[in-house]
Amino acid sequence: MSEQDCRSLTSRPEVIDLSKAIVVLPPDLSGPEQKAVTMLVDEVEKRTRILWERTTTWPSCQVPVIAVGPASALNTFGGTYAAHFVAESHATAAEGYRIRIMRSGDTPAVFVIGNDARGVLYGVGHLLRVLRMNPGSVLVQKDLKVTTAPRYRLRGHQLGYRDKTNSYCGWDLAQWEQYIRDLVVFGANAIELIPPRSDDHPDSVHFPLPPLEMMAGMSQVADDYGIDVWIWFPAMDEDYSDLATVEFALKEWEQVFEKLPRIDAVLVPGGDPGRTPPKYLMPLLEKQTALLQSHHPQAQMWVSPQGFTQDWMDEFIGILKRESPDWLTGVVFGPRVHMTTAEFRELIPRKYPIRNYPDITHNFSCQHPVPDWDVAYALTEGRESVNPRPLGQATIFRHEQPPTIGFLTYSEGCNDDVNKCIWSALGWDPDRKVIDILREYSRYYIGERYADDFAQGLLALERNWRGPLACNAGVYTTLRQFQAMEESAWPRDLKNWRFQQALYRAYYDAYVRSRLLYESGLEEQVMDQLRQAPDKGSLVALAEAERILDLAVNQPISSGWRTRIFQLAEALF
Repeated sequence: MSEQDCRSLTSRPEVIDLSKAIVVLPPDLSGPEQKAVTMLVDEVEKRTRILWERTTTWPSCQVPVIAVGPASALNTFGGTYAAHFVAESHATAAEGYRIRIMRSGDTPAVFVIGNDARGVLYGVGHLLRVLRMNPGSVLVQKDLKVTTAPRYRLRGHQLGYRDKTNSYCGWDLAQWEQYIRDLVVFGANAIELIPPRSDDHPDSVHFPLPPLEMMAGMSQVADDYGIDVWIWFPAMDEDYSDLATVEFALKEWEQVFEKLPRIDAVLVPGGDPGRTPPKYLMPLLEKQTALLQSHHPQAQMWVSPQGFTQDWMDEFIGILKRESPDWLTGVVFGPRVHMTTAEFRELIPRKYPIRNYPDITHNFSCQHPVPDWDVAYALTEGRESVNPRPLGQATIFRHEQPPTIGFLTYSEGCNDDVNKCIWSALGWDPDRKVIDILREYSRYYIGERYADDFAQGLLALERNWRGPLACNAGVYTTLRQFQAMEESAWPRDLKNWRFQQALYRAYYDAYVRSRLLYESGLEEQVMDQLRQAPDKGSLVALAEAERILDLAVNQPISSGWRTRIFQLAEALF
């Protein structure tokens, strides 16, 4: 955006210029609240090159102010407006916040007031999502006014540092902090880690740190921001009826419990992986709960009956109803629980809350496959490709979530990044429009000038996967949409992995359709040659058929698109 464009935007009466703003905060913010303010200042600087000054005293000069803090400290950071906010009736729900714009003459003050420490964090996240940021310019809507609190109390995502994932195994701790911060901006309040031993290789050539060390570091990052840490902890051993096996498991799990600075809950899947009958699994978890709470006194134990046979499910429900164990906090609905969440809720005693564990990362052979996915896509793009499914995920969310307290999604990398933000945002407000979430995603992660174009592009990528590919000429329209953004992109946009992912998918979809049409045509020519075998002779017909088939390799279609796909793949790697 040119300087003239920025001046034009600044002069518009519906926006306020915050380029020269000062951030005012209370002098005694908690650690997570300080992290919230740091997040605000850092993320604005990255996008605008403007470094906002921070102060604990209201400025004497007439400059825009961004005042951030908890409602309990309004008298220390509210300036002359403090009395107004104290008098204003407001909700006190956990994690909620207010955003208000006040004025003294021509000087604006933007207030972010959290109901509690997390409210400060999510209020800052909301402000970041709606700021219009460009190099040298920070603008905000003049009429911004928000009072909100989350509908679901648990909103999180699994972040598995392991060899199986499509991206995470190469990330260092700084990248993890950035990604956790990115998820927080859209309302996530929990992450779920995976221990060193799971259904995966124990090491990876891409690991920058040993698994347990990275796990501890990620736990500390989450604690710094004041969000919850869960562990997805599978029971991997063969026979927990054997006392020696139980003793081994207790010692192994305790190494993790000791090492991590923060653990709020542990989820143990009954199956996938692991295969332990409930009559042995539950006594094991009772022992593990006592061990867990010796290191983290408030930590909870949850269990998922995924992968259970009907006999095991009946046995599991029987234990819950008959014994009503107090050491167990709740039960998790996940993949391979073969019923709806509503049916599951009816089976589980009301004493135990239900948490959702939806698979948002896979495309087929999974809990929520892409409906009627074309075989050409399934064979080429596979089970775990870049998969923005905003409307589909919103439908799944609204169908599954009502009987639950919230969710931690099942993820295998950052291919499902759009889906994560859809779930986080709907977990806060299930009534939000998907297009509005996508515009915020595009504005914040890609850039202000892409707010609508990139959002519409993400919806177009989802449409690419609907119906027979041979009939879906819209795939080429989608590519043209992204090519237009690619041509006008700044260098930093072209290096943005979220931009690269969407661009990669647009080229890949178009290339697959091009191949499908071309090679289907070749196949028809081959069949025509074979039909002529009685007249030409079988050897002649076969030779001509082979020559035609070889054209798929010797004269490939759309080689320029294919080259661009490989360039983007290398950039993403």
